Amino acid sequence: MADTNNGAGDIAKKSKGWLKGLKAEFNKISWTSKDDVTKQTIAVVVVSVILGLLIALIDFILQSGINFLVSL
Repeated sequence: MADTNNGAGDIAKKSKGWLKGLKAEFNKISWTSKDDVTKQTIAVVVVSVILGLLIALIDFILQSGINFLVSL
C-alpha cells in the first residue's frame, strides 16, 4: 500500500524552501537609515499641517462669502 504521510513531508520541504527564499529576499532589501526616516516623517507632518491650515483658511473665506451673499 502507498504511504499516506508523503504529503506532509512534501509540505514541510516546500515550507523550508519557501522560508529560505524569503530570508534571501529580505537580505537583499536596502533599508532606509533612521535619519532619513526621521527627516521624511518631519516633512510629511509639516506639509500636512500647512495643507490643513490652507484648507481651513479657504473654508473660512468661502463660508464668510456665502454668509455675506445670503445676508443680502
